[in-house]
Amino acid sequence: MAEYVIAPPSPPVVPVEGEQGGFPVRRILCVGRNYAAHRREMGGDDRDPPFFFAKPADAIVPPGHDPAYPPGTANLHHEIELVVAIGEAGTDVPVDRALELVLGYAVGVDLTRRDIQNAAREKGQPWDASKGFDDSAPISAIRRWSGPAPQGRIALSVNGAVRQDAVVADMLWNVAEIIAQASQLWTLRPGDLIYTGTPEGVGPLVRGDRVTGEVAGVGAIAFTVT
Repeated sequence: MAEYVIAPPSPPVVPVEGEQGGFPVRRILCVGRNYAAHRREMGGDDRDPPFFFAKPADAIVPPGHDPAYPPGTANLHHEIELVVAIGEAGTDVPVDRALELVLGYAVGVDLTRRDIQNAAREKGQPWDASKGFDDSAPISAIRRWSGPAPQGRIALSVNGAVRQDAVVADMLWNVAEIIAQASQLWTLRPGDLIYTGTPEGVGPLVRGDRVTGEVAGVGAIAFTVT
């Protein structure tokens, strides 16, 4: 007897620098408004506990692939982010042990249908359609990492013009705090990715735009909106 009535989908896979095997993506968690200037840019100015939203695993756009401009929007925005790749399971993890769960880091872009998000916010409705659509999570290769989390420059350019330029150290909630908080809401497991929030300077993209970005010490990302 067959185990499934349809063939199960293969998990999205993100390459790991210098290794043959890849990182199978189980789940994508994202942190909203985690840089002070971006929080003000989006209408807030405080240090509330981090809030999370999710994208489906198959939103991943691995390196070397280009995301398609999504349907249903006329205002697609870029948001560059440091991404945490979880390599160990944990629940209710204390901050001082949270980095033990980290396999490595990558550079990601949280693509957002801003018009849909704004309309949903005004009506008090969920953000799913604005954040969790196809090709909404471009990512670089993962770089294995041990020790303190990256703190350096995070930047994004569109067609050669710098749009976002900050440092990871400006995050309101650092990587260890984010992991600890997430582990109170979910059991984190190997294969989980956490997009840790974006600095100020988010803005629109159109078809044909060339997007490049970097996180110092972690890597770079590049893609064209098709």
